[in-house]
Amino acid sequence: MFQLDFTARVWLVLGQTDMRKAINGLSDIVTHLLGLDPMSGHYFVFCGKSRKTIKVLYWDRNGYSLWYKRLEEDRFYWPRTSEDVVALTGEQMSWLLSGLDWTRAHSKRRYSA
Repeated sequence: MFQLDFTARVWLVLGQTDMRKAINGLSDIVTHLLGLDPMSGHYFVFCGKSRKTIKVLYWDRNGYSLWYKRLEEDRFYWPRTSEDVVALTGEQMSWLLSGLDWTRAHSKRRYSA
């Protein structure tokens, strides 16, 4: 079961990601396009073109984990800009996973990768 660690950083990877990518493809995006370490223990969140699916990549003690969620009726709130990444708080991540507008939870922090 996916359990959010509220002490870990959450990186929202902006733009649209090909949801056919698995762990290797997503970790390559984190490493080569963002310049971040996918084994850092942080969460990296990717969204598909339809905004109905997201994937969360993270390092879980001794290996990668990939979590996938699809909304049946709504769409995930996802910025339309293609900036590198946005850092979310744990509360914002919780809102995102619930299909809510996470920008209404405390202010977001922007970082360029």
